[in-house]
Amino acid sequence: METPDRSAAARRVLMLGMAAAAGIGVARFAYSLILPDLRADLGWGYSHAGLLNTLNALGYLLGAVATPLVVRRIGPAAAIQAGLALTVLGMAAMLGPSTMTLLCVSRIAAGVGAALAFIAGGALSASLADGNPSRKATMIGLFYIGPGLGMALSGASAPFVLAHFGAGSWKIAWAWLTLIACVLAVPALRASSGARHAEPPALAGSAVRATAMVPLLLGYILFGVGAIAYMTFAIAWVKAAGGGARVQAEFWTAIGLAAVASPWVWGRLMGRLRGGLATAILVGVTGAGAALPLWLGANPAVLLASAMLFGSAIFAVVAATTVFVRRSHAPGAWAAGITTLTVAFGIGQTIGPIVAGFVSDASGGSLESGLWFSVLCLAVGAAACAAQRDIARPAPSSASATRTALRMHHSAANASSRTR
Repeated sequence: METPDRSAAARRVLMLGMAAAAGIGVARFAYSLILPDLRADLGWGYSHAGLLNTLNALGYLLGAVATPLVVRRIGPAAAIQAGLALTVLGMAAMLGPSTMTLLCVSRIAAGVGAALAFIAGGALSASLADGNPSRKATMIGLFYIGPGLGMALSGASAPFVLAHFGAGSWKIAWAWLTLIACVLAVPALRASSGARHAEPPALAGSAVRATAMVPLLLGYILFGVGAIAYMTFAIAWVKAAGGGARVQAEFWTAIGLAAVASPWVWGRLMGRLRGGLATAILVGVTGAGAALPLWLGANPAVLLASAMLFGSAIFAVVAATTVFVRRSHAPGAWAAGITTLTVAFGIGQTIGPIVAGFVSDASGGSLESGLWFSVLCLAVGAAACAAQRDIARPAPSSASATRTALRMHHSAANASSRTR
């Protein structure tokens, strides 16, 4: 693929970021916006409603594990296109008969599709940024504003759709969200069109010292449990506490906009702190944001502060773990190290919604109990991450080997850095 000029490459990366907006920001996270109405319409408990997001997280985990093989076989462009198609079809399937089987399959399919589109889109964006070394970090950052942008767009509109059409209108709101995902997918499809598949070079990677990362891995699992549990049920709690469509919209949109700004808010901290301390602080900020309205009440000012804290830190945690891997492992182990952390986070995300829902049901339908459970997981996760110490990086066999590994793995590591 020829290297485009800087402005054209930046536009293309931004367009590719709409794959992340559709797959993560809308298809994955906007389910929380319709959960209260869906649960009431179908007569479900919180554990049943949480199950759908657990299955979506499971689909995402399966997709994340499969994406490297898919990209090797068909290339990143085709993987993005297939992922977006599967995402939209999975969303559209929820508009059919409300059988448990169909709803479960649709959420799994959307999760797999989101992983394909997101990870392959990140890989293609990193390759475009390689042609502009002086602006590489900034250009890659354009792709990763997608999830926050998707959350902001869905949050700014779906609550008002639900309010307009009334109780039982969750399918209308989901149809609207599916349309948003389709519109966002168009620029991503255009940007991926024409990208040629380059066979990745063969290179033996260095070993990942997973046993030396036990505190970080444990903390990251607990972060996944707590963060996704909170995101699944936060809107339901806001609505139960009397927050109308406007409050719900402001809350969710603020989370998305704060996520867009997070690289500029936390970037310096992640570069300076050693061991797992940066990750611990960011997990702690996420937990503080989640706890704030439970402690002080669901008034608009508190909810806005909660959303800004939570949103600014949740995606920054992913970047902080990537910084740790790159600092403590040889370049040949970066991709494998990030994959190990991705799986840990995916396990946590799969557990979180259904366990938090079960806690809420077991406490007599008190959603606050499930949300406090998520805060507890985040607090313990922060403590675990703080116990992580730096790992002494092994000396390379030669300077030449180090430079070669760095060149061949730099793009892969950057592309994988936010797959969780």
